[in-house]
Amino acid sequence: MSAPASRASDPSVDARFMALALALGRRGLGQTRPNPSVGAVVVRHAADGPIVVGRGWTQAGGRPHAETEALGRAGAAAAGATLYVTLEPCSHHGKTPPCADAIIAAGIARVVSALEDPNPEVAGQGHARLRAAGIAVDIGVSAAEACRVHAGHIRRVRDGRPHVLLKLAVSADEKAGLAGRRPADITGRAARQRAHMLRATSDVILIGIGTALADNPLLTCRLPGMAGRSPVRVVLDRGLRIPLASRLVATARTTPVWIVGSAAAPRDREDALRAEGAEILRVDEAGDRLELAGVLRALAGRGITRLMVEGGPIVAAAFVAADLVDEVALFRRTQTIGADGIDALEGLPLAAVTRSPRLRSCGIETVGDDTLEMFERTMD
Repeated sequence: MSAPASRASDPSVDARFMALALALGRRGLGQTRPNPSVGAVVVRHAADGPIVVGRGWTQAGGRPHAETEALGRAGAAAAGATLYVTLEPCSHHGKTPPCADAIIAAGIARVVSALEDPNPEVAGQGHARLRAAGIAVDIGVSAAEACRVHAGHIRRVRDGRPHVLLKLAVSADEKAGLAGRRPADITGRAARQRAHMLRATSDVILIGIGTALADNPLLTCRLPGMAGRSPVRVVLDRGLRIPLASRLVATARTTPVWIVGSAAAPRDREDALRAEGAEILRVDEAGDRLELAGVLRALAGRGITRLMVEGGPIVAAAFVAADLVDEVALFRRTQTIGADGIDALEGLPLAAVTRSPRLRSCGIETVGDDTLEMFERTMD
């Protein structure tokens, strides 16, 4: 093709195509662990404007990487083009060759990268390799949004734990269930669909044994055509009490179930649950509960980067109290439950989230008959 190699950077053009790369990368959220879900776009500059010649995103299981997917679709048109990528291209040999080498071989003239990869195996080396090959490299376009998309990867590399999203559904009087710890349909259909989408973009969904016993939930993604996007289902169950007949255990061979018990939990219970297809993790106790930091380390060790806490009030409060919440999805209903209802956070006011100095509101939107307010962790 005769298009010029790469024009000088135009901030509006760069922002436009990085937004596309970020949108592509979001397609893989919840599917690429332990790798980040990256998006990439190959753009040529023709006389009548820029043209997208290749798109890619990290595939299920973490390979192929986004860059090689986009370059493969671009083919010969990649020569002299600009590559927009949401995270620094890898520079080390893993299960696949370095993406930096593929970019150089394709003849890319300029790389626009949203973030440097905090992974010490990369950490600037990918960008350096590209520059050494004569490729122009610009870093930092749409960096704030890229940090959100890659929050799980960054948190796991930096802190050795997954990014934690706490999902809460509360009535107008800030209750999460009926008296006697009976479940209640707090939100409407549209909000439940949004919650299922949050499940689909998480590696793991986590509940406590109390919720498992009271609700007997399935915890899959039940949006049409998206059952295959269901996350690993994790139950915090110190004594391995979950019934073998529960819906979680009964479906463990089709959608993974990991049960986290203490070192002292009965071995015969572990054997029985394993026989049904569940996996058992054991962590230390802190008092009469599992040590949450140890739970998160164990999950990170298995490649988990994005964790969604969905229930119940005891577990939710424990994550808040331990300062282990990075993001909150707070759904609110207009109806009340009454003073005898169950609080959303056991032993804590909802203000522990809504007025926490560690969390800031990102805005409120209407979802059907309900509202959704998102919070994110302030800078550590």
